[in-house]
Amino acid sequence: MQKEVIQKKILRKLMSMKPHKWGKSHTEENNLVKGLPSHLRGCKVVDKAIKELYNLQFLTRLKKTGEWHVSLNPRKKEEIYRFLGISPRS
Repeated sequence: MQKEVIQKKILRKLMSMKPHKWGKSHTEENNLVKGLPSHLRGCKVVDKAIKELYNLQFLTRLKKTGEWHVSLNPRKKEEIYRFLGISPRS
């Protein structure tokens, strides 16, 4: 699986969770890989894909209850939609 495909899958997963994981709404970091095939979890390509999402500032990271939690960066909402190839919602 290509890095960009993995990134899109992770972003779409966070957008489809109820409630959506934008800004203050967050989920544990280890939940990012739960939608991926089991043979990819823990692979270098997945780790690189997630690291790049942080570098692009698409994901924000926060330490809560002793665990790292992540959410989609609302300041990058337009860029995230463009990356996914979908038109932004208002």
